[in-house]
Parts: sequence; C-alpha cells; structure tokens
Amino acid sequence: GYTVLEVDRFSGRRNRREDGVSSLLRELTGAPDATVVNNCAAATLIGLAALAAGKEVIVARGQLVEIGGSYRIPDIMALSGCRMVEVGTTNRVRIADYENAITEDTGLLLKVHPSNFQIVGFTETVELDELVKLGRKRGIPVMDDLGSGCFVDLSPWGLPQEPVVSESVATGASLVTFSGDKLLGGPQAGLVLGEPEAVMKVKKHPYYRAMRPGKLTLSALEATLRGWMPGSSIRVHDLQGREVALCRTNG
Repeated sequence: GYTVLEVDRFSGRRNRREDGVSSLLRELTGAPDATVVNNCAAATLIGLAALAAGKEVIVARGQLVEIGGSYRIPDIMALSGCRMVEVGTTNRVRIADYENAITEDTGLLLKVHPSNFQIVGFTETVELDELVKLGRKRGIPVMDDLGSGCFVDLSPWGLPQEPVVSESVATGASLVTFSGDKLLGGPQAGLVLGEPEAVMKVKKHPYYRAMRPGKLTLSALEATLRGWMPGSSIRVHDLQGREVALCRTNG
C-alpha cells in the first residue's frame, strides 16, 4: 500500500517526512524539538558540523570512544570540521578542566557516554548538569552523545544503569543524540533532540538530506515509538535474552 511520507494527511499539503516521528519524540522525552537521521554516527557528525564547524570542541580525554566498525570520536570530529580539544586525564576530569580550556574559538562542549567500556577505580567525571551550567555561563552550547538511547531506568531489574534520554533533555543540553536500534529497540536510526535553534541548524545543514532515513525506517521507528507511549507493554530482557519483566510504560 501507499505510505504517507511528505504529505500532511489532513490538509493535503507537503510537510517534512520526519514530522510524525518528531512529534512522538517530543511527547515521549519532553524535548522542545527533534529530528532523525540514518544512524547515531550520522547524528553525532551532523550535530558537530551544524553547531561547531571551524571551531574548537572540548571533550574529556576519557570519552574519546571507539565503537564497532572503527567509529572513533576523533575521526568524526575531524570529518565534521571541528578542532578537538582534549581535557583531563584518561581516568579523571573536572569542570575546571573544561573552563580553563575555553577560548574565543570554542564552539561546543561535548559529553560522550562510554556505553561499551568502563573506567573504574580512581576516577572522576563531570556530570551533564555541571557542563550545561558552564555552557550557559559562557554562552557555549552543550551536546550530549548518549549512544544507547535508553528511555527507562533499567536498574530496578538488575540491569546496568544507563543514562535516560528524558533526563538528559531536562538537564538542558542543546543537542542530545542517540541510536534507534539499541536500547530503544527500533530500526537503525540516529535521533537528534534538543533546543529548537540547535535542531533547526541540523535540519538546514547540507549533510541532512544525505543522511535522512527512508520511509521504511521512518515507519518502523514511528511504530516503535508508539510502543513506548503511556500504557503500552514493554518486555525487558537480560543480557542472555531471558525475559525478566513485562511492564507498562508511564511516559
């Protein structure tokens, strides 16, 4: 059958293909605005390029992650046109490290969630709220790359704790990026949430059309997000694939 892609079904006028997904994301996370690209690597790349191309981006040294397929934050930073500024040490970073590194050329403060490894022992990190407070003080946007895209607190079921998307949004990051195909449970996609001005810069960037998802991805993502709406049933599995809980979402 036919798929309503870039036409508003009520007015018959042309609209943006991601509008359906965007409205669900806003409702589920409390984000002022949202859009979608084809994967989280694309979301990170276009976010960096849209907010800080030609400028410095400050990031903690311990957050320069590599994930599958040799995706590395330094490489994505270079491709986006940003200049990476590392602060702190591998295991410890303080808010003063970020503040001391800020110059007239600083365009963004970046926080990256290390979802596939842990640094334990003598460690220290800067929480997102501290980074946002510094960004507002100095007039610099903050981007939070969550990667995993967790919508609920998993700790009550004995699963490893992951940062929750809505909490990151509520903290006030200019942009929050994460995957649609990991903890969210949908198709491969990159979700971009945040302040309207920042999200609009993403939408207007030349990369955006090259990175936008097709209609099948959008349909699957919309169906997944509807499954997260209040009152829907969510099955929680452990790392061995065994069902450990069946809960109803509360939004």
